Amino acid sequence: MFSLENVSKIYNDSGISFKALDNVNLRIDKNEIVSIIGKSGSGKTTLLNVMSTIANSSEGKVYYKDILLDELDEKEKARIRLSNFGFVFQKYELFQNLNIYDNIIIPVKLLGNNVDNNYIEEIIELLGLDEQRNKMPYELSGGQQQRVAIARAISTKPEVIFADEPTGNLDSQNSNMIIKLFFDLVHKYKSTLIYVTHDVNLAKKAGRMLTILDGKVI
Repeated sequence: MFSLENVSKIYNDSGISFKALDNVNLRIDKNEIVSIIGKSGSGKTTLLNVMSTIANSSEGKVYYKDILLDELDEKEKARIRLSNFGFVFQKYELFQNLNIYDNIIIPVKLLGNNVDNNYIEEIIELLGLDEQRNKMPYELSGGQQQRVAIARAISTKPEVIFADEPTGNLDSQNSNMIIKLFFDLVHKYKSTLIYVTHDVNLAKKAGRMLTILDGKVI
């Protein structure tokens, strides 16, 4: 599914260079559940962003299936992100002026596709959001908003779900519930899940745990 060959990411700020990723070689297979763990500033989010084309690598090659992502222009990358990837962000990033149902289906609308109502209703029910569908994001708890973010991420039936600290704002009970929901959905819809966490217990629940230290996967 993904293959990274000697990938580095270098940031420059006021003439000072910082290597966020350092010669990373990595392969992730289809339908894998992979966690990425490391301290703050270790390169976890950068690795996620480079794989998902949110950020460009500075060196090396990033393949998604047989596609060399580095050679695509920004329009092509945006199309892959929207068509093939689902994203769950730590701060949810819900549209505050849209109700829950409209938040969930917005990626489908952006693709110009018809909404698969049966599928959307299925994930709304699975995530326990039926009574929240007409509410606004500010009317929901943090755990409920995170479930909306998950529903939105899988609304296009993506091949890959990227989740950046998906439980970072939740207590341990809700964190375990969200991770279980993730795993259930990934198994049900045969997606690949790559998630970043600072919680070693949540990281160990994945099929494979990657540790990143100073930009190196160890």
